Amino acid sequence: MAATSSGRMPLLEHLHEFRKRLFRAVLAITIASIVGWYFYNPIITHLAKPVCDLAAAQANGDTHCGSLYINGVLGPLNLQIKVALLAGVIVSAPLWLYQLWAFIAPGLHRKEKRNSILFIISATPFFAVGATLGYLVLPVAIKVLFGFTPNSLSNLVKFDDYLDFVMRIILLFGLAFELPVFLVTFNLIGFLRGQTILKPWRVWIFCIVLFTAAFTPTADPFTMLLLAVPLCLLYFIAGGIALLVDKRRDKSSAKRTTGLAPIDPAVEI
Repeated sequence: MAATSSGRMPLLEHLHEFRKRLFRAVLAITIASIVGWYFYNPIITHLAKPVCDLAAAQANGDTHCGSLYINGVLGPLNLQIKVALLAGVIVSAPLWLYQLWAFIAPGLHRKEKRNSILFIISATPFFAVGATLGYLVLPVAIKVLFGFTPNSLSNLVKFDDYLDFVMRIILLFGLAFELPVFLVTFNLIGFLRGQTILKPWRVWIFCIVLFTAAFTPTADPFTMLLLAVPLCLLYFIAGGIALLVDKRRDKSSAKRTTGLAPIDPAVEI
């Protein structure tokens, strides 16, 4: 990759790098989507569990399953394509997240790249934990929302709409749990200090609550709290880790500047 002596890349090089990373990300999603197409039936069986036991309905030869239905001639094909694509996005998340990181990494110094390896190591498990939490929250959210259905009325749910709802929750929880990873990584590369992260904590909490209220596909406060509370805790944990890193970095910087170890304060007797 061509770069100037100051570490800057020409605009065309940036565009070329972006195109390369985008192609690799799309390729990873495409391959994962092919796998999702192959495992289409097991995927929809698991996703439909909060509403109906699709596996049992298929085994018994039933023509319906709970309140879920598919509409239109192209409905079944569109549903399978959507399931495959969304499964591909979720399964390949570690790969396209790495491509995002690799696009940013060339602008960092060697030490910053070494420190920020934490992003590569932590992004995948944090995304997996968030997506798993979203899947576990799903039955509770559906039960709460279905509880608003008036008596003597049946609530028929189009599978496409249900799938959008499910995937939005899983993706939202997975991506939201990347917040501490980004904060700690930015601190390690020297872009953010711990005080900068924690000082506006009221604004952060407000933004987290606003984010969960705006993007959580449910209107119930229970689901929003299940996302907002862990995010607030992770935010404070990330800020605490950043403060510890800053303290160690400042001591190391003072030692290099003076050539001496920092002097401990005198102890009064």
